[in-house]
Parts: sequence; C-alpha cells; structure tokens
Amino acid sequence: MVFLELGQAVWTHATHAADVLVVVTGKLAPTPAPKEINTDGLISFFASKVAPILLAVLGVIFIGRASKGEVSKVLTSSAIAIIGLAFIAGAVSLFFVGDYLINLAFK
Repeated sequence: MVFLELGQAVWTHATHAADVLVVVTGKLAPTPAPKEINTDGLISFFASKVAPILLAVLGVIFIGRASKGEVSKVLTSSAIAIIGLAFIAGAVSLFFVGDYLINLAFK
C-alpha cells in the first residue's frame, strides 16, 4: 500500500514538473486548427448505407402486413413513404437550385 501511494506521489510530481518545464521553456504544443465537417461524405454515407437499410425495413414491414391481409394499410403506408421520398427529392433539388441562384447572383 505504501509503494502504491509513493508511486502515485512520484507520478503526480513528475507530470507537474514536466508541465512546469514546458511552460518555462515556452515550447507548448501548437493548438490544432478546427476541423470542418465533411458534409459531402455524410450525405454520401446516408445515401449509400442508411437509406437502403431503412427502405429494406419498410419493405419487410409492408410484406408482413400484406401477408396478414392488411392490404389497405400497406397501400396507405406505401403512399406515405412515396410522398416522403418525393419531399426528400424536392428538398435536394431545391438545394441545387438555391446553389445555382447564389452562384448566379454573386458571380
């Protein structure tokens, strides 16, 4: 137990001495520049990995409901999913239209 406490005391003093030495010599590590978020990578990740999985889950749910004879619920859910995909496609197209208008205005 004594050796453990002695080791902890030596360790804290050693790290404190190293910190003081760094401050005195003025050789502090440079702060790293802030990183930007790779939005293109995120979009491609969601489009290639997450969206197909979600669509597969929806397909399994729809097939399960259809096998139970709930065809009207399947059609309603399918229509809602298709409308949702249309809204997402519209939002993406508006993103590109807005980018085009900004480039046109500030050219």
